[in-house]
Amino acid sequence: MSEVRLSFKEMCARFDVTPRTLRYYEYIELLSPEKEGRARFYGPRELARMTLILRGRRFGFSLEDIRQWLLIYEKEGTDQQMRTWIEMADRQMLELAEQRRHLDETMAELKRLRDETATTIG
Repeated sequence: MSEVRLSFKEMCARFDVTPRTLRYYEYIELLSPEKEGRARFYGPRELARMTLILRGRRFGFSLEDIRQWLLIYEKEGTDQQMRTWIEMADRQMLELAEQRRHLDETMAELKRLRDETATTIG
């Protein structure tokens, strides 16, 4: 059974990212595709990394945080990477809770002003 290898175009389609995004992730060394001439091919390692990158972005982590976290695996292994992940997740959940609090306050103020305006115009 041959190993999965995606072309640049297939990688963009699989993960629904733009070519610019994929090139940028390579530029900042989040991804390291195999190169054959000008063609790039992405194997299982790169597919797994891309999944983790996009998941991290969805959770609000910076690309630098994600890059550092991925480096831990290469330098210190899975156990340390998972311990670091727990610390990062704890910090991010606190940040998201703070953002939610601000959003709730903003929505309450907007509703109050909207209701006052509606009452004024009767």
